[in-house]
Amino acid sequence: SKTKHVFQNMGDGTYLHSGSLAIRAAVAAGTTITFKILYNDAVAMTGGQPMDGPLSPAIIARQLAAEGVKRIAVLSEAPERYTESELPAGTPVRHRDDLDQVQKEFREVEGVTAIVYDQTCAAEKRRRRKRGLMEDPPRRVFINQEVCEGCGDCGTQSNCLSVTPVETAFGRKRAIDQSSCNKDFSCLKGFCPSFVTVEGGKLRKPKPVAADEVALPEPTQPALDRPYGILVTGIGGTGVVTIGQLLGMAAHLEGKGCSVMDMTGLAQKGGAVLSHVRIAARPDQLNAVRIGTGAADVLLGCDLVVSASIDALSRSAPKRTTAIVNAQETITGDFTRNPDWDFPASKLQAMISETVGGAVDFPDATRLATALMGDAIATNPFMLGFACQRGLLPVSAAAIERAIELNGVAIEFNKRAFRWGRRAGIDLAAVERIAAPAPAPLPKTLEEIVAHRRRHLTEYQDAAYADRYQALVDRAAAAERTRAPGLSGFALAVAKSYAKLLAYKDEYEVARLYNAASFADRLAQQFEGDFTLKVHLAPPLWAQRDPATGHLKKRAYGGWVMRAFGILARLKGLRGTAFDPFGHSAERREERRLIAEYEALIAELCAGISPANHAAALALAALPETIRGYGHVKSASIAAAAMRRTELIAAFRNPPAQSQAAQ
Repeated sequence: SKTKHVFQNMGDGTYLHSGSLAIRAAVAAGTTITFKILYNDAVAMTGGQPMDGPLSPAIIARQLAAEGVKRIAVLSEAPERYTESELPAGTPVRHRDDLDQVQKEFREVEGVTAIVYDQTCAAEKRRRRKRGLMEDPPRRVFINQEVCEGCGDCGTQSNCLSVTPVETAFGRKRAIDQSSCNKDFSCLKGFCPSFVTVEGGKLRKPKPVAADEVALPEPTQPALDRPYGILVTGIGGTGVVTIGQLLGMAAHLEGKGCSVMDMTGLAQKGGAVLSHVRIAARPDQLNAVRIGTGAADVLLGCDLVVSASIDALSRSAPKRTTAIVNAQETITGDFTRNPDWDFPASKLQAMISETVGGAVDFPDATRLATALMGDAIATNPFMLGFACQRGLLPVSAAAIERAIELNGVAIEFNKRAFRWGRRAGIDLAAVERIAAPAPAPLPKTLEEIVAHRRRHLTEYQDAAYADRYQALVDRAAAAERTRAPGLSGFALAVAKSYAKLLAYKDEYEVARLYNAASFADRLAQQFEGDFTLKVHLAPPLWAQRDPATGHLKKRAYGGWVMRAFGILARLKGLRGTAFDPFGHSAERREERRLIAEYEALIAELCAGISPANHAAALALAALPETIRGYGHVKSASIAAAAMRRTELIAAFRNPPAQSQAAQ
């Protein structure tokens, strides 16, 4: 190979059982290579077991030095844990944020080098914190949705699935799923002033609603004239395997035969899990533990994506399989890479429905269970109760409840969730009403959006500013109506994009949004107790720049900044005037330029729009929706939008000949 240097990833478990020999061979061969050894403190691939034998980052570093590795560095989320005496001489301990810089340094070293990256597995952290075996930092991340631009930089920086999408009247924003957050805090690196850390206090959980008041009729059970197959699908770490265990114990309690085989993915938390549960009248009737192709009688889907996988659908068949699938849209890793990724819920539901011949229900189990029980972990027992009451399980409800008792974990909680699921199986609409009122619909029509944005722009600046907005939207609507009759979307795109450009989030607006009642209300809905706030900001006028990237560096500001926000919000009248201390920055000048440029563009589009170029006009009008973020993130999106704008203007001014002929 002519490649001068390569990186090689290696886990601590692999290093222990055989990887150290590969490092020894590389040293002997004089290979120029950097081994990146992850010490995650668990054998994550097979369930989080402890490693065989004693091992620590310090031991690994000393072994590497003894083998002749030229340079070694230890990276950690807590460098202060290490002392100089426990490491080989000359081994630096640096923060994990320096990984890229260390890699660049080691890339230039001839021979074998190694980076020992010390970070306990996130799933193990959650497990140990729950059991009191690891300190649980009294700190949580919260996102101010009004300040959030939906740029996705937080997901890019953290690659974390706990940063979830939230659809709002202003488009898609971000929120933190507190139930799955592992307190890694890397999302704070996202270049955005919407991130707040809540120091102290605790999560507020809704009080569970009692379900015992309603008498539940005993469900019928399917006949066991042949072995009965139940395929349970879901996500690792949410209790999918427990559902299979409960069904197995319930069958055992009733003297029936049962086999359970769990097919888990490579991730103990977040990976696909399929439990093959087969129940028969007698144990000797079970000859195989795996449910065969098309042999599932029930698809109990606790997750929509896993339920629509090839592995799950191949076990299902029309006229035999009945599916009960949770409609919750649990995001995948695609969302961390594409902020505009849309969850393909309708496509997945159609695949499942087609496979089982329409014998399917899609209850929104996660939302209902969370509202009724105060915790999303109640979802799977809720689903179990739903399937039981629908007569799809060949075991009694009493046997399942006894199995919950014998399982010995959160007994009353799980029994209540199971009963709520049973009640939903009888009257889903009634449970929907009890769980939570339906959220207010988001503005969708042109009239609704214009009215909503007018109110926002009046609060942002004043009524005259809102009138300026209304005038351009009215002009766009009139042009579309008269010059492109029968077509729509152009005026709606102008209504959204122009409002976004006008209400650029400068210092005054960020301050106003932090002082808004909606921010305090959302905080109070999620947290209780004695807590303080820290806002993570990079004020352009005084923030330092990262010498490696050249970008402004964020830092945490205490409670005093909220008082400063209150003063700053009242000074919004200075915006754009000669007395505006922030208005002369390059970023603010660019935002005002975008407004003027867009107004000129819409004037041209209104004068020349026709059926032939309507699609190009619509795309041009909607282009500012792609301009998101703050600082360097926003600058990058502006540059990308400018390139796309050039292409679209050419298409608008020179529509295809076929379209002109059609006109």
